[in-house]
Parts: sequence; structure tokens; C-alpha cells
Amino acid sequence: MYYVTQKLYFPPVEEASYEGILAVGGDLSTERLLLAYKSGVFPWFEADEPILWWSPAERMVVNPQDYKVKKSLRNIINRDVFKITFNQRFEEVITNCQQINRVGQNGTWITQDMINAYCELHKKGFAMSVEVWQNEELVGGLYGVDLGTIFCGESMFSKVSNASKVAFVKLIEYLKENSYRLLDCQVHNDHLEKLGAFEISRESFMLILNRN
Repeated sequence: MYYVTQKLYFPPVEEASYEGILAVGGDLSTERLLLAYKSGVFPWFEADEPILWWSPAERMVVNPQDYKVKKSLRNIINRDVFKITFNQRFEEVITNCQQINRVGQNGTWITQDMINAYCELHKKGFAMSVEVWQNEELVGGLYGVDLGTIFCGESMFSKVSNASKVAFVKLIEYLKENSYRLLDCQVHNDHLEKLGAFEISRESFMLILNRN
């Protein structure tokens, strides 16, 4: 395992452990975060742990150009019960992602340092949020890192039924309209699979990431 120094460097992702951990330590500076995402690496750690940098063998993704919205979800969107905005409340979105209760989780990996780091990325144009509103109240949303042709989703939240699902679909519509190659969802979970995400190998992911 590589121990991160002050040098802006990550080893090749093929050197990740069986679990997917590539490196440990370092900081969450804008420069290091951008290098990480452009290298196929992302931070994921608990509040009482050092920074862990991951590149799992299987990557959960969506191809925006091929994505098909389920009929039931399309019907919800067509009812216009939600209003969608982009990049209007980034800090509120990431804070809600930190604070929302999740089934089977006792805490959150979104520390205050993570919030500060990703808000700085957003200020510099490298992170984006999608907000879902109902009756002028923020009821759902998601955020992630924007690499221009690949969007690396980080987390989403929902205070009412279907709000995060709508945010997910609206993000994909935006990515498709702007010719993004991939939505990176990082690691498998059942919720993402039900929304239409699927796993590809790390090798396939890196080929797409490194395509000019």
C-alpha cells in the first residue's frame, strides 16, 4: 500500500489491494482530489481513520447515452411534483447527504473536512450539485465531481419518496445532453442497481477515463 506524501502522486490503480485500497494518508486539497479522480481514485474513509484512497476492481457506472428511464419513474417525473435546479445549493446538498439517516448505517463518511474540500471544488468549477424542490423546500439532491466528460457521483439524499431518484435521472439527462461518456457511481449498492447502474471492470473504466 502506498503512503501519500506531500508529492502529488498516486501509483497505478492496478496496485490497489484486493479490497480496492490504493493509498493512505495525504490531504483533501483541490489539487490532490482532482489528481485522484483523473487517476481513477477516490477518497472514502470514516471520521476516525486516515484518508483512504480507493480504486476497486469493479466500478459501478451508468452510460448516459444508453440509459433508459423506467416507466414508473418517468410517470413521477411527468407529474411535475418536483422542481429541479443545478448548482444552486451545493453546500446544503452535501450537508443533507451527511446528515440524512440511512438504513444499516450508524454514521457517515462525509466528514466536515470532506464538506469543506468538496465545497472548494465546487467554487472552482469542479463539482456539481442537483437539487430537488417541492413547495419551495429542498427535499432531495446529489453531488459529485465533474471532470468534463465523466461525472463522479459522490452521494445523494431524499427527504420525500422518489426525490433522489428524480435527481439521478435529471443528472443523467444533463450528462446525455452534454455528451458525457460515463456516470461513475464508484461502488455497488442495491439502490443504484435498481436505478439502472451496473458494474464494469477497473480496466474498462480506466480505458474510458483515459480516452482523449
